[in-house]
Amino acid sequence: MIRQLLLPALAAAILSSAACGDDPQVNIAASTATNTPLPTDTSTLNPLTTSNYLWRYKTENAVVSSPAVADGVVYVRSGDGHLYAVDAATGELRWRYEIGGGLYSSPAVVDGVVYVGSWDSYLYAVDAATRELRWRYETGDRLYSSPAVVDGVVYVGSGDGYLYAVDAASGELRWRYETGDWVDSSPAVVDGVVYVGSGGGYLYAVDAASGELRWRYEMGGHISVNSSPAVADGIVYVGATYNDYLYAVDAASGELRWRYKAGDYVSVDSSPAVVDGVVYVGSEDFYLNAVDVATGTLRWRYKTGGYVEFSPAVVNGIVYVGSNGGYLNAVDAASGELRWQYKTGDYVSLVSSPAVVDGVVYIALGDGYLYALDARGR
Repeated sequence: MIRQLLLPALAAAILSSAACGDDPQVNIAASTATNTPLPTDTSTLNPLTTSNYLWRYKTENAVVSSPAVADGVVYVRSGDGHLYAVDAATGELRWRYEIGGGLYSSPAVVDGVVYVGSWDSYLYAVDAATRELRWRYETGDRLYSSPAVVDGVVYVGSGDGYLYAVDAASGELRWRYETGDWVDSSPAVVDGVVYVGSGGGYLYAVDAASGELRWRYEMGGHISVNSSPAVADGIVYVGATYNDYLYAVDAASGELRWRYKAGDYVSVDSSPAVVDGVVYVGSEDFYLNAVDVATGTLRWRYKTGGYVEFSPAVVNGIVYVGSNGGYLNAVDAASGELRWQYKTGDYVSLVSSPAVVDGVVYIALGDGYLYALDARGR
């Protein structure tokens, strides 16, 4: 996603930099046509049609927020300014709660509370059972970032250039860390460290308890980091906008392990998913890429038919990923071959991440619908 307003770098002079992205000793893995198997003919793979869904629920505007599923309920934000709670089994509305603004921040559900950000600059905490507002906390700008809730603290980025840590029970500020540029990236919190990207082209590691900087890694150039980090086995994986690359950065030191080139003049805004030694990530050139975590080399890539902006979900050997081309694709995680695909409709964008729970794929669409599909493609 592209910000309309660029914030100046306010704190660059007081932050220490980690390794530079131009280290010549790092393995730079570029994708080429010779090592990129394309999917087989989809006509032989029983693609679904628009009638094959378990249920669908219509909101009153486009849905770009990704659904969250907890205790038999699907929670999703809509551009109509509401947070929706929909029964996961039947597709019937449980409740909806009016929130100022819309669109991108996705809900997080922890201990019976739904946490979500909004374009009105507020972080909201809503009771999942009663729909009552627990609290709201005002930041200085719109919230594209989706909250992460760990150990009683809600971490979220804001367009005002700050990473916030807010008490999950009271809504009081614990600390905030100034990056100097917008923070659309959603935080990942692992082993007491918060990892998040910024509009200034940096990946940050911030102490979860104190809000002090551990390290920052500079991507370089006129880029931003809107991709949300994924952390696995001591490595942080993150993409960059206008930069072509997926990065693997050491979680402890901030040093670059490797970077993978997804293409020429493409953005990697999709947030990675890391499963069984493979990083799965989408890119602006319509591809889903599967990259080896150890070497940074390409295993396979699959052309989706549209810009892959949001994150894939990997469940039971299948990678589920949507695209702006209007398709949900179910791709074999080992081979990169298409298992099945679902066409959302003509001129309908699928720009949220799927949630896969108990054999059902939940997806939200640009036409305002929330869908439930059989994860087996039946």
